[in-house]
Amino acid sequence: MTRASYSDSIAAMPDKPRALVTAPFRGEGLDTLRQIADVVLDPWIDQQPLRLYSSDQLAERATTERATIIVVESDQVGKSVFDVPGLVALGSCRGDPNNVDVGAATAAKIPVLRAPGRNADAVAEMAVALLFALNRHVLQADADVRDGQVYRGGSIPYQRYRAWQIAGQTAGIVGLGAVGRALAWRLEGLGMKVISYDPYNPAATHSLEDLLAQADVVSMHAPVTPDTTGMIGPAQFDAMKDGAVFINTARAHLHDTDALVAALLSGKVAAAGLDHFVGENLPTDHPLASMKNVVLTPHIGGATYDTEANHSRLIADDLARLLSGERPVHIVNPEVLP
Repeated sequence: MTRASYSDSIAAMPDKPRALVTAPFRGEGLDTLRQIADVVLDPWIDQQPLRLYSSDQLAERATTERATIIVVESDQVGKSVFDVPGLVALGSCRGDPNNVDVGAATAAKIPVLRAPGRNADAVAEMAVALLFALNRHVLQADADVRDGQVYRGGSIPYQRYRAWQIAGQTAGIVGLGAVGRALAWRLEGLGMKVISYDPYNPAATHSLEDLLAQADVVSMHAPVTPDTTGMIGPAQFDAMKDGAVFINTARAHLHDTDALVAALLSGKVAAAGLDHFVGENLPTDHPLASMKNVVLTPHIGGATYDTEANHSRLIADDLARLLSGERPVHIVNPEVLP
């Protein structure tokens, strides 16, 4: 398909294109999509057992459904999908469509749409939740009540679980993208002083070295790149304030886990909250799993219905623009457009 023929292919479609949606889709975005397309809605997340399509499986399903639009979240999208007859657009309900072979899409002249910032508020709220759980010993106190051990060891809870308030402390945000910015105003609203490091955002306030030296709480929100992989290692943990709290709701690849364990054991880092592990799994015999000053959650920061509503709106609005001949706002490969 040539650039000039792309608009021709849109014009040659039936009155309504047919959209196969394997992502969770809801709210006003779903209403919009149903206005502009015949929708086959079959979210991967609703399947038991869990279903994730390979590229070939998705291509077969799309061909069977006679889909001219495909919207995915977690399915893999490779060259075979872009060979589906009549396909005119692909929506990936992610900020970074790393499940899509964008090069193959561009070669086939298929626009790829994305949903930046869809989960920013959700992940920021998760970081706040981890901070409170760590600072106020929420999980340990809950366990004492459930175990009938309110007066564990002959002490009272007021003795065991005293803490400094987070108001007045300094939070260091590493990565000032959508999530980092969403977290910043929340922490400021809680009375914290917020500083930030991001070499690509001029609004960032500090170097990484200065941030680590000043922050009582270090929260990770950088993307994973060759430059950021392992960016928080032994030297960086050693450079933190004594008793710092470390939170990572982004990706585990950003920190050296062995170095984190060592910092926790030494007391250099007082507590850690982690929402992601390499391979999406932490072995039950891992040292982190037995540490009471660590809170571990299984990559649920973005798991809100609002995230789904947000990406639905972003993708559907851009599909509406594309089908009406306007330029989509969040297109990954604009060079395919005429």
